[in-house]
Formats: sequence, structure tokens, C-alpha cells
Amino acid sequence: MATYRVNFAKQILGVPFTVGSVDIARARDPVRALRAAELRFARQHGVEDWRERADLAEIAGPGSQG
Repeated sequence: MATYRVNFAKQILGVPFTVGSVDIARARDPVRALRAAELRFARQHGVEDWRERADLAEIAGPGSQG
């Protein structure tokens, strides 16, 4: 299982500004990592849906830390 970092960004005038990131320690594939990160991000920010705080969710890649 790989480690993934998912970055969340808000777009302002078409430019993405990072508003947070979530590390998923173990996921079978990028799709599962993205879903887990979306749920964790929403929980951390006290919202039902992560899109209330961000416009984009992008996987940085397996093994990416930093």
C-alpha cells in the first residue's frame, strides 16, 4: 500500500491557492486515497462536503512527502 498526499486548493481568478493538504498513510490505489482525503478534509474543516472549502483536490503522488 502506498502513501499519498492530496492537496486542496481554492481557485481565485483562475489561479489555484492551496488551502490545505491531507496525507493518507495507506491506500490501495489513488482513487481510494483521494476519497479518504476528501472525507478527512471535510471533517477537519467541519463541513459536510470538502467543496465548501476548496475547488480542487489533486493527488501529489505515491510516496510524496514534503
